[in-house]
Amino acid sequence: MKKLLVLAIIVIAQFTVAQTQHAWVYFTDKPNVATALANPITILTQKAIDRKNNHGVAIDNRDVPVNETYISQVKTQTGITVKAKSKWFNCVHVLGTQTDIDNLLNLSFVTAIVYADRSLNMSGRSTTEAYNSRAGEKFETLVMFNYGNSANQATMIKVDKLHEMDYTGEGITVAVMDSGFPNVHTMSAFQRLRDNGDLLDGYDFVDRNPDIYAYTGNSHGTNVLSDMAGYLDGQFVGTAPDASYYLFRTEDAANETPLEESYWVEAVERADSLGVDVVNTSLGYSDFDDSRYNYTTADMDGNTAFITRGGNIAVEKGMLMVNSAGNSGNTSWGIVTAPADGDVFTIGAVDGSGNYASFSSRGRTPNIPVKPDVVAHGVGTYVIASSGGITTSNGTSFSSPIIAGAMACMVQAFPNKTNLELMQLVRESASIYSNPNNQLGYGIPDFEAAFITLSENEIENPATIQIFPNPAKAIVHINLPETTQNTTITLGNLLGKTIKVYTTTTSSQRVDVSELAAGMYLLRIEANGETITKKIIKQ
Repeated sequence: MKKLLVLAIIVIAQFTVAQTQHAWVYFTDKPNVATALANPITILTQKAIDRKNNHGVAIDNRDVPVNETYISQVKTQTGITVKAKSKWFNCVHVLGTQTDIDNLLNLSFVTAIVYADRSLNMSGRSTTEAYNSRAGEKFETLVMFNYGNSANQATMIKVDKLHEMDYTGEGITVAVMDSGFPNVHTMSAFQRLRDNGDLLDGYDFVDRNPDIYAYTGNSHGTNVLSDMAGYLDGQFVGTAPDASYYLFRTEDAANETPLEESYWVEAVERADSLGVDVVNTSLGYSDFDDSRYNYTTADMDGNTAFITRGGNIAVEKGMLMVNSAGNSGNTSWGIVTAPADGDVFTIGAVDGSGNYASFSSRGRTPNIPVKPDVVAHGVGTYVIASSGGITTSNGTSFSSPIIAGAMACMVQAFPNKTNLELMQLVRESASIYSNPNNQLGYGIPDFEAAFITLSENEIENPATIQIFPNPAKAIVHINLPETTQNTTITLGNLLGKTIKVYTTTTSSQRVDVSELAAGMYLLRIEANGETITKKIIKQ
């Protein structure tokens, strides 16, 4: 018996020493950065370049992919498995024993290692510097939906008023990060998406599978997507039924490990490269299966969790990041989870009457910055199940996509406004903006009021020029001041090449873009001795 006991102790000791660890391995540099930045089309899609140019977002070395040669060499090291990569942080997420991971420091191109078990970072094997490095317009009423079951979800935030002005997300690209999307490619609720070519693509980062529909173990993503993109005439209408959608699985529903943070960052980097405008994430991280990796409430400071820092970069890159606050309001944790603690647009939940939902995660105390940002319907929220039927569910998982879809409509309406400008405008429209609290944030937003405010500001600009619709499919209308005479309007591409020239002596002009390829173009308007350049988007 004594020998068996000794043997058991030895086995346990060996297991402890050989325990698998999660870590981020940071690299020193990237290949051909100058060449890539001089030719950004080699690393980003044209849509991504257009969005960055439109919002004044710099294309920098973080947009350059990770050195694949470095990754290949890491993969060959003893005991190391590479599970994810991040170009923004210039790192890879690896699994291995502490000894094997530490040995990666012998590679000349490895600059730092940061363990998910932060107690292992005290020995000096990681560097804090690397950890934190920055690696009006007049519109006709065109659309009248019969929302059916989802009516309250739309009317509570008045996104239905945007729909009536034909802002339904058309031309805007949304990425959804979630845990599974079974039957989206076959359900009648998403037939409108498929018919319009708006169900773009997907990728399963957890299983490394380009077939996003192969995994059927969890349908949370299908439910979430429905609150934005679902459409069953007379029964259910999402808040952005005509947007285009990428679907990314980053959440492993069977496990909770720090690796999911890296999957998420990798997915949002891909979204940025694809030119995505809006991202919805109905996920949050605080506790893991292995308590060594757990965050504390003090860590929800907006700059500690890997996923939070990734979300902050995504916001900096110009994407409108919308994230559920979390469902910890009536637990001992209580507050928002990562990445909702960061710069993302954080969404809490209320019931159908606008009252705070007790499960909705609160902001920190003191609540600076204010979290959640705003709230939406999250109690008894109507969703479409993977079976195709309409049902109800509770959670900030569903208030978040309701807002994300509405934000896509705002991006469509005001394509020249930055993500930060739109976020702030929506905050200011909310019900308790002047007196926010840590349960409701700034309250329930009013998208009609936000639209009117921004439209009036646009009309009152010094140029007093109205250009609509923008984006446009066929005809762009230009309204000039009544005193304008002998105007020359030049339509050109972003390289400065002239496509068409119009001259007019009246205060209005129609510009035909119907035969142009989709993309961004420039309008140069010369009138009254002044020249003004405006960007327009052809759908």
